[in-house]
Amino acid sequence: MKVYHSIDQFPSDINSVLTLGTFDGVHKGHKYVLKRMNEIAQNEGGESVLLTFYPHPRHVLQPEDQKLKLLNTIDEKIKELEKSGIQHFIIHEFTKDFSRTKSVNFIRDLLVNKLKMKHMVVGYDHHFGRNREGSYNELKELSELYNFTLEKIPPQDESEVTVSSTKIRKLLSQGFIEKANAYLGYKYSISGIVVKGNKIGRTLSYPTANILIENKWKLLPFDGVYVVKVILKNKQCFGMLNIGNKPTLNECKHSLEVHIFDFSDDIYDAEIKVEFLKRMRDEKYFESLADLQSQLKIDENNCKKYLNIINKTNNDIN
Repeated sequence: MKVYHSIDQFPSDINSVLTLGTFDGVHKGHKYVLKRMNEIAQNEGGESVLLTFYPHPRHVLQPEDQKLKLLNTIDEKIKELEKSGIQHFIIHEFTKDFSRTKSVNFIRDLLVNKLKMKHMVVGYDHHFGRNREGSYNELKELSELYNFTLEKIPPQDESEVTVSSTKIRKLLSQGFIEKANAYLGYKYSISGIVVKGNKIGRTLSYPTANILIENKWKLLPFDGVYVVKVILKNKQCFGMLNIGNKPTLNECKHSLEVHIFDFSDDIYDAEIKVEFLKRMRDEKYFESLADLQSQLKIDENNCKKYLNIINKTNNDIN
């Protein structure tokens, strides 16, 4: 997959089978759109192209409101899209000036004339152009005017619920990690740098890696204790992770820290990735560090029991 950081960087000699959108999460619904786009490209002799915009339009158009958190960073989106088999990914800067582009100009000047779009695949709720004024009906008219074919993909359901980025963000914000993972089609993850903390965990026999998330728009799941898979220095481990304010330690700073099972390496400043498997409990206040330590032991046992069950189930399936 080739990545471009502007529409202007895209080669002019490629007949595009194109879709566009934020594709936040690259979830199961998105994957179906991408699969269909690849099929058309193969059958019609074109090449599959995804056009997205960054920053997210809402972050640009409503600068006073940065509450919208996203499922993917750009790097995470690229890695997930590479699995889909599409050939080209264009990340075009979204600005206020760009937002004023009328829908007909957007289709004619950029998609048809610049990107040589011959086929367009869109989701069931697709809108485009200034103020999202472009509807599917208008797209249909423009496809006849500018000689490109158009296909609308119906909603994709998971357990009779239509999958969407909004629903996945809501699930994560409420701590329903397993259902969010089912909608995504993969394990939700975060990546960051290991930084120094207060080292209280060491005194409790549960040292933790404190993770700094540099992307301000990355969505963190609801506070609590999770069992996670840890990817570190090309190694895969497991552990238990806490998101929250650590009320027992009377800390006001929101933090994310993971205790890695059977691990003792010095990993300060290392890049770390954690995949969320299951939420185990709420964050709690304890009267003493001894009580907290007792709970951590219970958490460890519960997490390892869960991992044993998952491993046994996977072995049975295989």
